[in-house]
Formats: sequence, C-alpha cells, structure tokens
Amino acid sequence: MTRKPILSLALVCAFVIPAAAAEQHMMAPRVPADKLAEARALQSPLPNSPDVVEKGKALYEGKGTCVNCHGTEGRGDGIASIGLDPSPRNFHHHGFWRHRTEGEIFWVIKNGSVGTSMIGFAGQLADEEIWTIMQYERSFAGEHGPGMMGPGGGRDGMEPRGPRGGMGPRGECCQGQ
Repeated sequence: MTRKPILSLALVCAFVIPAAAAEQHMMAPRVPADKLAEARALQSPLPNSPDVVEKGKALYEGKGTCVNCHGTEGRGDGIASIGLDPSPRNFHHHGFWRHRTEGEIFWVIKNGSVGTSMIGFAGQLADEEIWTIMQYERSFAGEHGPGMMGPGGGRDGMEPRGPRGGMGPRGECCQGQ
C-alpha cells in the first residue's frame, strides 16, 4: 500500500469512527422500559434561577465529578472520557434535550445508564443536588435547550411540554424548530 491510502484510512479511523460512536445512542431512552413512565413523571422542584445554576456549576465541577467525563464545557470530552464507548453525553447537542424529559435525565443521573459508563449517583448526591446540576447542564444547550418532551413524550411522538416542563428556560418551547 502507498502512504496516501494508509493516511486516508488513519484519518477516517481517527475522526469519523469516534464521531459516530459519540452519537450512536442519542435518541434511545436510557431509562429501562419498566421505569420510563415513572421517570417521565418527575419534574424539578427548583426554580429557574442564576443562583441555582451557579450552585449546579459548583456541584458539576466538584462533588458530582461530572466534569471528569462531560468536560468543563459539557461536550463529553472530559479527561476520563478517553476510550469510553459510547462517549459521555454532549450537553450542547439539541437532540439530547429535545427527546427526553427532565425526569428521564434525573433518573439516569441518580441510577446510572446500563450499556454506558454512566454510573448512578444516588449514594453520592441528594435529589436536590441532582436537579441543581441539571440546571447547570441545561445552560450548555443555549437556544437548543427548550423543547423537552413531556410526560409520556420522548421518541414516541408526543408534543413537547409547555410551561415549566422544558429543559430550557421554563415556559419556552421549540415546537417549530
């Protein structure tokens, strides 16, 4: 073989394959089917506020250790993410926020996600701390954060939730996006 085909193959392996692995499970629910209705019914008890987001950031970078896998910017590129398959969630990806409820995300943080390296933090974080971290993680999404699916929503085609339900600024919805 010549150098050019080998170099091309190396570039494909280095850039295309990891990118595909990073998004391979984006739309699949990570909550077991027998727990999905229960998880989707959960809603954050916390107000949407800058104070909560700041507390969430401190927990994300400290006690919650989220930064180790998800990175300082929430892109799934933390120091501990190397070699994980699937890669940790990229909180900037609009599909992550639009196709699951806040209850599903809460459930996964608390209980972990089978088939991934996401462990459960029930023994390390109180429920309120998990909701607080989620507000900070939501801040990574920018304009893509709103539009989470409501109870019974997700991939099964239900309409996005209205006020107080979305993972973006409460009350916003992105049905037309």
